[in-house]
Amino acid sequence: MKTLPVVFAFLLANLSANAAAALPGAKPLDWEGDLSAKMVAGINGFLTKQTVQAAEQRAQYWKRDASSPAAYGKSVQPNRDRLRNIIGAVDERAPITSLEFVQTTAAPEAIYSNARLSIHVVRWQSFSGVHGEGLLLQPKGSAKACIVAIPDADQTPEQIAGLAPGVAPESQFALRLAEAGCIVLVPTLVNRQDTWSGNAAAAFTNQTHREWIYRQAFEMGRHIIGYEVQKILSAVDWFAHKNRDAAKPIPIGVAGYGEGGLLALYAAALDTRISATMVSGYFAPRQNVWAEPIYRNVFGLLREFGDAEIASLIAPRALIIEQAPVTAIAGPPQPRQGRRGGAAPGKISTPETVEVQMEFERAKKLAGKHSANWRLVESKSFGGAEALGHFLTSLGGTAELPPSTPAMQSARLPDVDARQKRQVDELVEHTQRLLRFSEYVREANFWKVLPPGTSDKWAAQCEPHRERFAKEVIGQFPPASLPINPRSRQILETEKWTGHDVVLDVWGDVFAWGILLVPKDLKPGERRPVVVCQHGLEGVPMDTVTRNPKDQPFQYYKGFSAELADRGFIVFAPHNPYRGQDAFRVLQRKANPLGRSLFSVIVGQHDRIIDWLETLPFVDKQRIGFYGLSYGGKTAMRVPALVNRYCLSICSADFNEWVKKNVTVDSRYSYMFTGEYEMFEYNLGHTFNYAEMGALIAPRPFMVERGHNDGVAPDEWVAYEYAKIRRIFAYLGVADRTEIEYFNGPHTINGQATYKFLHRHLRWPERN
Repeated sequence: MKTLPVVFAFLLANLSANAAAALPGAKPLDWEGDLSAKMVAGINGFLTKQTVQAAEQRAQYWKRDASSPAAYGKSVQPNRDRLRNIIGAVDERAPITSLEFVQTTAAPEAIYSNARLSIHVVRWQSFSGVHGEGLLLQPKGSAKACIVAIPDADQTPEQIAGLAPGVAPESQFALRLAEAGCIVLVPTLVNRQDTWSGNAAAAFTNQTHREWIYRQAFEMGRHIIGYEVQKILSAVDWFAHKNRDAAKPIPIGVAGYGEGGLLALYAAALDTRISATMVSGYFAPRQNVWAEPIYRNVFGLLREFGDAEIASLIAPRALIIEQAPVTAIAGPPQPRQGRRGGAAPGKISTPETVEVQMEFERAKKLAGKHSANWRLVESKSFGGAEALGHFLTSLGGTAELPPSTPAMQSARLPDVDARQKRQVDELVEHTQRLLRFSEYVREANFWKVLPPGTSDKWAAQCEPHRERFAKEVIGQFPPASLPINPRSRQILETEKWTGHDVVLDVWGDVFAWGILLVPKDLKPGERRPVVVCQHGLEGVPMDTVTRNPKDQPFQYYKGFSAELADRGFIVFAPHNPYRGQDAFRVLQRKANPLGRSLFSVIVGQHDRIIDWLETLPFVDKQRIGFYGLSYGGKTAMRVPALVNRYCLSICSADFNEWVKKNVTVDSRYSYMFTGEYEMFEYNLGHTFNYAEMGALIAPRPFMVERGHNDGVAPDEWVAYEYAKIRRIFAYLGVADRTEIEYFNGPHTINGQATYKFLHRHLRWPERN
């Protein structure tokens, strides 16, 4: 939502004389400049410090037992399981006994063969509806090892197998390993192009294929990383099947470069059947993962894992880290004609050698004596002979490699574009199927274990789910660590009320800020209800106070803070830090790897706001309600669900089938097609849609304000989700505490039924 031009419709009388006036218990506020930008900068610094602290505190999640390899493996299994969950590698893999040779009349057999090896186009099922595709390189004669060789996302299997140009012969590591006598399976990765990111029915975007999958998968508790790790582990399943009856099993290894190096590291950390791992062009400290492409964003990663901790899950097995230059990624593709922009920024560059060395040494220290067969190799190009030699030796072979060969020729190469489309389409369809069935998962996880009781017991019944919502979905910081330390200054005055800027301390660098409107007709000792009026995206508190003149009748907010103050309510209009475009979206990017979100901060700020409001002698702390528009409506679903000191909540111009809005690729309403890349919340789709959030607010009064022409979502989505909330209020015997108002209008405050709702439930009489 854009901030409208500020046109004041109230009296600004004698402000110079009142500028230093402070509220009860508050010191004078002397801050200057843009407080919104100051807030975002402070939160940014706070999250940077939290990232450093997370690395220092990771040991609490680990209980390593180094007494023996078996004891070590058992002791880190809980960490292995948590890693599997946060990367979404949780779908049950299909049993695999063989690969499918992909043959056509144009290519009826191997696409290449010589005296040393043959190369085949293959596919294999990984999990429901999802297949791996790529190349199988089979040596002539007995195999020394079975290897999954994983290219970078923008490389094809054919390039590292020597069948297509683009990779120097000395870096064609799949071919070199096959020529050394290994069976090599090369999977196709989802790449960084944007060809298939969207559809003709809705829109096309400039998101890379990896971001396109990431966005929808993240909301469903899945991840592009987890999806591709599953494909790799299905290949390991096949190798293990080949070994099942062997007197001497053939060792299994994984090797990858760039994005393939990331996947090799994660796959080996999860699967102990992998005897040796080579990671090239990916190993470094991850404190700045927020600045990398968003498809590397893993919720909660840095709380427990850096690359060193993930590597420690590979011990006591072999690990070779090759420090090699990576292809620089400056960001997503630039929007082309006919495509929507809005892809998330993010860069990849080669880390400094000293950073890689430090992370490697840290990994060795974590693994202790079980890292004896680890190696760090520095190479001028990836897939170098030294790294491959160590890798082969770790698999029981010889370090000697045949000389690299020039690119081979084949007239029967597969259609790589069609293959890429299949890979993208399968993951989209799998994720969309998760969306379609997610309602049943939420029902099993929430509604079926919460049979309606009585309204007085409902909040206690919901408490375990509220705790889960706070800790696992939104993410929870400890309570405010600083004294409230209120500072204020009078900035507004009308015939009916005065307005004050207010700043409160929360955590180091983090403060809450807003405008308090205080009616002038307060009687001594009187305590009145408060309405907290929340602005939307890119807004500021003053937007909720400002009224446009009659010749500019349309505005989003309609001065609803001022209107409610005119009616005699105390009003507080807080600032929420979703302003500044990428400047605030960085906050979500920094918070997510800590298992937190932007709303982790916002919840803490609102808790502090209520702490302070309760100290004011004219506030009735039992009657503090919340009313938010747009992003403020998003706040109205999350904050009162977690902050039960809000006695009611009104969601305006936001309420809808929220999970669908984030995940569906079939509707232009979806955030899949916009620049709000911070909207996605990990596994929300299987845990809490708006109906479940509304249930956490119950039995406190809850209302939806909905314009028929609001572009947030269609009425049908809104009505469908609201019906579930209406039902639970009815089951609890408090149906009169919830309602929805539809009106003929757009994305705006209507201020009709909602005002009556506030008067009724905050027990404040309407005035003539």
